[in-house]
Amino acid sequence: MDMESSAAQEVSVDWRGRPCAPGRHGGMRAAVFVLGIQAFEIMAIAAVGNNLITYVFGEMHFPLSEAANVVTNFVGTIFLLSLIGGFLSDSYLGCFWTMLTFGFVELSGFILLSVQAHLPQLKPPPCNMASMDGSCEQAKGFKSSIFFVALYLVALGSGCLKPNMIAHGADQFSGGADNAKRLSTYFNSAYFSFCLGELFALTALSGCRRTTGWTSVSASLPPPWPPWLVGLVSGAAFYRNKPPQGSIFTPIARVFVAAFSKRKQICPSNPADAGVYEPARLAGNFRHGNKFRRASGTQRSKGGSNTKPESPWRLCTVAEVQQAKTLLAVTPIFACTIVFNTVLAQLQTFSVQQGSAMDTAIFGGSFRIPPASLQAIPYAMLLVLVPAYELLLVPFMKRLTGTRSGITPLQRIGVGLCTVAFSMVAAATVERRRRDLAASGTQMSVLWVAPQFLVFGVSEMFTAVGLIEFFYKQACAGMQSFLTALTYCSYAFGFYLSSVLVTTVNRVTAKHGGAGWLGDNDLNKDRLDLFYWMLAVLSVINFFCSLLCAKWYNSGVDGSDDAASAQIAAEGNGKEIS
Repeated sequence: MDMESSAAQEVSVDWRGRPCAPGRHGGMRAAVFVLGIQAFEIMAIAAVGNNLITYVFGEMHFPLSEAANVVTNFVGTIFLLSLIGGFLSDSYLGCFWTMLTFGFVELSGFILLSVQAHLPQLKPPPCNMASMDGSCEQAKGFKSSIFFVALYLVALGSGCLKPNMIAHGADQFSGGADNAKRLSTYFNSAYFSFCLGELFALTALSGCRRTTGWTSVSASLPPPWPPWLVGLVSGAAFYRNKPPQGSIFTPIARVFVAAFSKRKQICPSNPADAGVYEPARLAGNFRHGNKFRRASGTQRSKGGSNTKPESPWRLCTVAEVQQAKTLLAVTPIFACTIVFNTVLAQLQTFSVQQGSAMDTAIFGGSFRIPPASLQAIPYAMLLVLVPAYELLLVPFMKRLTGTRSGITPLQRIGVGLCTVAFSMVAAATVERRRRDLAASGTQMSVLWVAPQFLVFGVSEMFTAVGLIEFFYKQACAGMQSFLTALTYCSYAFGFYLSSVLVTTVNRVTAKHGGAGWLGDNDLNKDRLDLFYWMLAVLSVINFFCSLLCAKWYNSGVDGSDDAASAQIAAEGNGKEIS
C-alpha cells in the first residue's frame, strides 16, 4: 500500500477536535485561505530578500562581501528552519497552530525592521559607501543587534511557515476520492500563488524601493499581515486538521538503534512475514518492503513461544519500520534536486551580473530594465503556463496515461530535471556571444538573457511542484509537513553547492597561473560561459542519476518492475491496493 492511501485514511478533526464532516470541512473553500496567506508571505520575503543587500550595504554600511554573506545566510537559514517547522507541526502543534504562532513571530520581525528603518537613532549616520574613503561608520553593538534580531525573527517565522502552508492546504483534500483527485490541482494553485507573490515583489515593491527607498518598502510590509492572519483564523471553521502524532524522530531512531543491535541477525527473506501486531495491509503492499532488509529485521515477528516483552528500542512496530524506510527511500530523490537548485543560484547571481554587463535600454533607450528585475520574467510567464498546464496538458495526458494528474509526481520531477540543462546551454551560448561582442566594443541587448530565465521557469514548474506533491503523497501518517520541508532544504543545499563549485572551479582553473574562470571582477575577462557549460553537463548527469533513482524507488513489494507498474497504475486511478 502506498503512503498516499494511508495518509488519506488519517483521522481529521475540526477546530474543536471533533471528526470532520465531508460536506462542511476541507476542499478548495478551506484551502483558499491558505493560498492567500502564502501569496502575501512570499511577497513579503521576496521584497526583503531582493532589497536586503542594498539596505545592509547602503544603510548599515557593511562591506559589500559581508553584506552578500548576510543575504545568503538569511536565505539559507529560512530554508533550513523549515525542518523545525515541519517537525513541530507533525509532532506537537499541528499545521494550523504552527502557522498561527510563527506568523506572529514573522510579523514581529517585520515590525522591528520597519522601526529600525524609520528611526535614525537605530542606524549609523548617513554616508556614501561608494566614495570608498573609509569614512562610513558600520553598524555595530546595539544597532547591529536590533537588525539581526529582527532579520532572524523573520527567518524563523518564514522558515516554520513555509512547509506548513503547503501541507495544511493539502490536508484539506485528504478525505474522500473526489478531494484526492483535486490534490494535484491544489499543488498547481499553490505554485500559481507563489508566482503571483514573487512577481509583485520583483516589480511593484522593487519599483517602490528604487523610487522612494528601503524605508517605504519596509513600511509597506507589516500592515497587511494582521488582516491575513485574521483571514487564517477566519477559515478555522472550515479546516480539516490532522492531529500531531508525537515525536517523529523517536520511532525512526528506534528502528536505527534496533537495526544496529541486530546487525548480525539473519534478515527476513520475506518482509511480509513481519507484523503480528499491525494490520496485514501495512506489511503486505508497502512499496519499500523489499528494501533496507536490515531494518525489516527489527519488526515484531509472527508466532513464537517467547511472550516476554522486549524493549521498543530492540523490537519495533511495522509502522515505525515503514516510517524509517520511507525517509530513507525518498532521500535519493531529494538529492537529485540539489543540482537543479544550484542552477537557480546562478540565475540569481551570475545571470544578474551578466545582465549588468549588457545594454539594458529598450524601446529606443526610453526605458532601462534593472538587471535584478530579469528574475520576474519566468514568474510572469508562469502565471499563464500554470493555468494552461492544469486546464490543457493535464486532461490531455490523463487520456494518454490514465493517471488522474496527467503524469505522476516522479515523472514531473524528471521532466524538470531534463529541461533545466537547456537553461544553462542558453546561458552559456549567450555569454560566449556577449564576450565576443564586448571584445569589439559592442554591447549585446539584455533581452538575450531572457531565454535562460524562461527555460528555467518551465523547468521549475515541473520540478518544484512535482517534488512537493511527491513528498506529501509518499509521507507516512504524521510526516507530511516534515517531508514537505525537505523541498526547502533542497534549495539551501543547492545554494551551498553553488558556493562550493565556484570556489573549487576557481582553484582548479587557476593552477596554471591564471585568475581562474571566475576569479576576476570583470565578466569580459572571466570564463562564465565555460562555468555554465559545466553546469549543463552536470545537469545532464544528474538527470540520468534521477532516472536510476526513480526506477529503484518504483520497484514493487517484490522488487519487480511489474509490481511497481501495477501499484502506480492503481495510484493513478485513485484506487488503493489492498
